[in-house]
Amino acid sequence: MYAVTVVFQIKAEVVEDFLPLMIANAEASLKDEPGCRQFDVCTDPDRPGDVFLYELYDDADAFQAHLQTPHFKSFDAKVAGMIAQKTVRTYAKVAS
Repeated sequence: MYAVTVVFQIKAEVVEDFLPLMIANAEASLKDEPGCRQFDVCTDPDRPGDVFLYELYDDADAFQAHLQTPHFKSFDAKVAGMIAQKTVRTYAKVAS
């Protein structure tokens, strides 16, 4: 398994516009990508501009395929101006 975490800091004036686009992207990823196993969109009421994603893929190739999908490219273009900061981290499962 291959885990991806993303922390967005969204510009305060567009948080309400960002979230529906983020949720639609997550739903499309789960529906249309066989290698996407989990895609959680999380927020903190005390920090409404922070959005945390937890994504789980079969492997790194499945994540790279995700980045090439039409729904991701559309989402990415629509939200580019809404993001103040973005941190992406990836993790591979340690074999047991």
